[in-house]
Amino acid sequence: MTTIGTPINRVDAWAKVSGAALYSAEHPVEGLVHAVLVTSTIPAGRVLRIDDSAAREVPGVLLVMTPQNAPRLPQETKDGKIQPPIGRRLTLLQEDEVYYNNQPIAVVVADTYERAREAGARLVVEYERKPAVLDFEQAKQSTYPPEKVLTEDADTQRGDVDTGMQAAGTRLDATYTTPVENHNPLETHATIAQWDGDRLTLHDSTQYMKGVQRIVSSIFGIPPENVTAICPYVGGGFGSKGSVWSHVVLAAMAAKQVGRPVKLSLDRNQMFGPVGQRPVTDQRMQLGAMDDGRLMASRHDTVAYTSVLENWIEPCGLVTRMMYESPNQATTHRLARMNLGTPTFMRAPGEASGSFALESAMDELAHELHMDPLELRLKNYTERDPGKELPWSSKSLRQCYEIGAERFGWRDRDPQPRSMRRDGKLVGWGMATATYPTNRSPAECSATLHPDGSALFRSGTQDLGTGTYTVMTQVAADALGMPVERVRFELGNSQMPEAPVSGGSTTVASVAPAVQAAGHALRLKLIGIAAADEASPLFGATPDQVGVDGGADGAELYLIGDTARRERMADIVARHGAPVEVTAKAEPGDEKQKYSMHAFGAVFVEVEVDEDLGEIRVPRVVGAYGVGKLMNEKTGYSQLMGGIVWGISLALFEETLIDGREGRAVNGNLAEYHVPTNADVRDIDVQIVDEDDPHVNPLGAKGIGEIGITGVGAAIANAVFHATGKRVRDLPITLDKVL
Repeated sequence: MTTIGTPINRVDAWAKVSGAALYSAEHPVEGLVHAVLVTSTIPAGRVLRIDDSAAREVPGVLLVMTPQNAPRLPQETKDGKIQPPIGRRLTLLQEDEVYYNNQPIAVVVADTYERAREAGARLVVEYERKPAVLDFEQAKQSTYPPEKVLTEDADTQRGDVDTGMQAAGTRLDATYTTPVENHNPLETHATIAQWDGDRLTLHDSTQYMKGVQRIVSSIFGIPPENVTAICPYVGGGFGSKGSVWSHVVLAAMAAKQVGRPVKLSLDRNQMFGPVGQRPVTDQRMQLGAMDDGRLMASRHDTVAYTSVLENWIEPCGLVTRMMYESPNQATTHRLARMNLGTPTFMRAPGEASGSFALESAMDELAHELHMDPLELRLKNYTERDPGKELPWSSKSLRQCYEIGAERFGWRDRDPQPRSMRRDGKLVGWGMATATYPTNRSPAECSATLHPDGSALFRSGTQDLGTGTYTVMTQVAADALGMPVERVRFELGNSQMPEAPVSGGSTTVASVAPAVQAAGHALRLKLIGIAAADEASPLFGATPDQVGVDGGADGAELYLIGDTARRERMADIVARHGAPVEVTAKAEPGDEKQKYSMHAFGAVFVEVEVDEDLGEIRVPRVVGAYGVGKLMNEKTGYSQLMGGIVWGISLALFEETLIDGREGRAVNGNLAEYHVPTNADVRDIDVQIVDEDDPHVNPLGAKGIGEIGITGVGAAIANAVFHATGKRVRDLPITLDKVL
């Protein structure tokens, strides 16, 4: 029996729609008090003094914690500096320096949220201002390379780009920009901190419970086992909750001070700065091609802002290194310091922004060559990763192109800009390639079979709303040979077996093999118990002689050579006298030294543009993807659709506007930070290519959490050019840019 791949309903659906699912700020904790974060109102300088006299007059105020009275952390961690990318340089009231506007500078605790908020508003802060760099063009005057781009070199070169450019008959040199963007999940960051002696429990909205456990314990100088992070449900993360930010530690510091559990939830405006964002990027693309479309040279130079606190790079050039055959290529990454909050991972960091530049440039090159954009991509299709000089573990991109183009009707495209109209609107068709690396980390899972025949699997992973509970239940049921109704999968506690961050589309590829291994190990242990038990019909059997039958009355083990000799798993456990438990670990081997591993896709987009008003609509999107084995057809399609919606958002809506004088986000709310609504999203057609990849992991599954957004921004920009004849190289594409 197998349930992997089938579109079963989410096992956590009822808990969510009924309100039974508890998010981090909702856990009932006895004696809970409330904290409010107070943030800076200048972009650079120093806090000279905080007058809290008026704040302390508010009834119910228990603590006003500032740099003047905050408890001192151990010398090694007092600046909150933990090795990136897991950690961030935190601001924990250990100093009075201000590095960006909206930086935490105080915490107020009271018996109610309203009183804490009122007291926080009464603080009078005196600053010493210092010059701040808030203009990206100014920041670009002093750039420098990061040490690494994730795990790769900041700069790469193969062949001779200048020689390749000279040999090319057609050249393109264009610069593409993306703005600051903020994550804005519906659930803002929230933490409940509770001490019991030197043991700390954190109900924290996080994408990485094990990271919270390790980083917080390190900062306080206590053993990791003394910190328990709990997070059964995450109300959206998009990358911002993959790191531990200042408010988590500050909540724990405040709870220690007042001797009571403290809840600290960020307000919407505090999502802009203190918890990361996608940085501004400036990407210069240079392409050179022969008249038949063959690329002779390519160059991708990225400049992105980072904070004055630490280095963080948007890895835009990584997609260019591997996507197309180009014998001569160079990529560079440079950082420009600004007095803004530290950037972080956000919805396919690097691939989303980098593919906008690369795939827009490919479309421009196709136009110059008078070639079909799809034909140009096929002309430069590569059967090996040209950057790593490795074969692909699997690549179904040709099939994605074929299926996507057929379903979209791409052959009917008139290549001439402004040539297609409908109901008085300009119509444009654009396409782009999508890709995202396949990542995997070590993970562990425990599995227990109870005397009633039910199975419990546990791993310290997270569910961001993407369907982890459901997919892991399916994998566990298949591995053990039981119906999904008899299996329960639990996550959301750092005391559970090890699991990696839920970022980089790693969760299924990492945790599911551990779940599968635990199911197999549990089944083997049950066979061993039965084989050693003279009362069992399977007495004396070896594992290879025993099969499993998942019946409605409970899974049974049977002798393959004599199917009448069988026994329910529950009966084996009952006779054993105690639940049977195992823990298994799964980790990658050396496969990444042998293969380059990516998911691929093709995105086709139609836009309608009002010629008089500049209004842009996206009536339909077709996306075809090769993502290995899809674990659940329903949740998988939903994830890919969601990624496409975020691609529409990237292209047409999202932009954080920074006040050039004070460095604060002027649209730091959901009224003015624009994202798509239902009316903006029309027909999305997702197609999955049947793909077998025996190398990525034992299940052959590639992560799908982020590939959906990649390529969409460029496909929309390309469609807008086709509709209007105007090339917009600066996201978002707003009506003023096409009028």
